[in-house]
Amino acid sequence: MSIFSGWAARGWGLFSESKGPWGSKPPKKGGNGSGGDKPKGPWKTPEPGPSQPGQSGQFGNVSSLDDWLKRNRSRFGGGGGGGRGPGGFGQPSGSLIVWGILAFLLLIILFTSVHRVLPNERGVVTTFGSYSSTMNPGVGFTLPAPIQNVEKVNVQLIREIAIGQDQQQTLMLTGDENIIDIAYQVRWKIRDPEKYLFELANPEDTVRQVAESAMRQVMAQVNLQDAIGEGRLEIQAQVQQEMQETLNSYDSGIEMRGVEIKRADPPAEVNEAFKEVTAAQQDAQSYINQARAYALELTARAQGEAEAFDKVYEEYRLAPEVTKRRMYYETMESVLQGVDKTIVETPGVTPYLPLNELNRRPRPQAQSGGGQ
Repeated sequence: MSIFSGWAARGWGLFSESKGPWGSKPPKKGGNGSGGDKPKGPWKTPEPGPSQPGQSGQFGNVSSLDDWLKRNRSRFGGGGGGGRGPGGFGQPSGSLIVWGILAFLLLIILFTSVHRVLPNERGVVTTFGSYSSTMNPGVGFTLPAPIQNVEKVNVQLIREIAIGQDQQQTLMLTGDENIIDIAYQVRWKIRDPEKYLFELANPEDTVRQVAESAMRQVMAQVNLQDAIGEGRLEIQAQVQQEMQETLNSYDSGIEMRGVEIKRADPPAEVNEAFKEVTAAQQDAQSYINQARAYALELTARAQGEAEAFDKVYEEYRLAPEVTKRRMYYETMESVLQGVDKTIVETPGVTPYLPLNELNRRPRPQAQSGGGQ
């Protein structure tokens, strides 16, 4: 309440007709007294005239700058005391600066003591820079800064680091002494925020270096064909396992979520020649597969014929003459069915009508329309 009264007193002092900011308002001409004296400036008042004996009011006879400052401080609410000003309003009991400082400190305490932690976050509380506790999701309270501070960490965000991408070469040596240019991406998240903040100086650089070390270690154990072909899934799983074991040994509070190989090619200088070699190897493998398929087909056919011969042999053992005659007829039928035949009966030659030839000749088409 004293703050509002102090402001009211100031307003009255500024707009009061009896006084100005520099002291008493000079009397107008034509009034009582001479009224011809003008104020000399903000630091002095006119000498008292005959009709102004002494002018020993509240702000008259300002003799020095200190006296003037003291008088105006009391006028604008800074002089203390519970008296009333010219307007009849009570002056404040304390300085507005003190009240402003107190309000500012209260706001600082309010904003640094109450903390809201989201469901996907954890709040790490430090006391004078040392780890104190971890806040779960919700609203929590701590001592004001700088005694205690809270750093919020997102523990559900999947972070990604790309290595060897954007036209950058990452050359590695494989187990069969070939060089490979590889690009890959690692995904990870924060499992323990307090360890993540205090155990590693630069977590992202640490994850990057661990990923490169693990990838080189795994690549040194596989050959080039596995690295660029079907062995990628196994390589990715091994790299993820190696990274997790290394980060656990650092007590980093990081959980690996996956490793994905984006590119695995020979160096750019020999990439074209390597593609030609790969194409030739694929063609050779294709020819080998075709030969194997043809061999399997012949083998199956030979096995079928052998089984058929075994069956005929069993019949031959039971009735040799009948089986030989049947085999003779079947053989002649298969040989002569596509051949033109002429049958001549002995001992004489009998003319015959070549019906087979007549049947093979094309018949003339009948002419359309009536003939003559």
